[in-house]
Amino acid sequence: MKIAEYMQQMVARLDSADLCYGHGTDNPLDEAFYLIYGLLGIDFADELAAQNELKPEQEAMLEAALKRRIEERVPTAYLVGRAWFAGHEFFSDERALVPRSPIAELINGEFEPLLHEPAGKILDLCTGGGSIGIAIALLWPNCEVDLADISADALELAKKNIALHGLGSRVRTLESDLFDAVDLRYDLIVANPPYVPVEEYDTLPAEFTREPSLGLISDDAGLQIPLRILRDSVDYLSSEGLLVMEVGYSHPQLSERLRQVPLLWLEFEQGGEGVLALTARQLQQYREQFI
Repeated sequence: MKIAEYMQQMVARLDSADLCYGHGTDNPLDEAFYLIYGLLGIDFADELAAQNELKPEQEAMLEAALKRRIEERVPTAYLVGRAWFAGHEFFSDERALVPRSPIAELINGEFEPLLHEPAGKILDLCTGGGSIGIAIALLWPNCEVDLADISADALELAKKNIALHGLGSRVRTLESDLFDAVDLRYDLIVANPPYVPVEEYDTLPAEFTREPSLGLISDDAGLQIPLRILRDSVDYLSSEGLLVMEVGYSHPQLSERLRQVPLLWLEFEQGGEGVLALTARQLQQYREQFI
């Protein structure tokens, strides 16, 4: 059977399985393409590969992965072991969330118009597997980046991704409960913290419960951790520094809680919501509101 024929069959099986596509794809065709080409190690830009014949052992491997995708709801990124973020490849496994933040679009746009020049020192807070901070390090070759996370397991994955991109001289990991182990000031802090309310976690599609709950759940209607970051980040920013933080679909609740604060919600051409930006001066001015 040719890869193209098998892909058609896989698309139909995925389409009838009532899956959630929220980890890098949004439809069965892209999911099948990701799974087949990813597991077979085929360049995604190879237009001729679809006409290749599948070997029996290749088909068996794909069938085993497809079974886990459908029956166990394992995200394809974990089955393939790789994910793509901001145009770059990363190792991905169950130690950290699958990279998927709309902040990728902000990185590809060099943070314009929020920043007028590259930041020198950057903190990627709640980094998980390190994709955001590493993508920024690849964007700006002269910057230094710290990847901070409370999970030692996630940081081990981040170290693999640092090595994958040869960034050991400019990117380091820091095991820290938010800012507890941070002792520097940064020109830019980017954070994608947990923001899923405890009461909503059990209602998530099964694919999301395959990810570490530590990276998803936040108390106080999902706002406890984001509010801590808003309150404390000014102590770790330079005087002209900037905080960019994602709170996803919790953004209406945060806006309601912080009605007196001029939150700047960013818009994305490629989809995504709930990413805000505040300057160090704004964070200091409205600090008492972040409770």
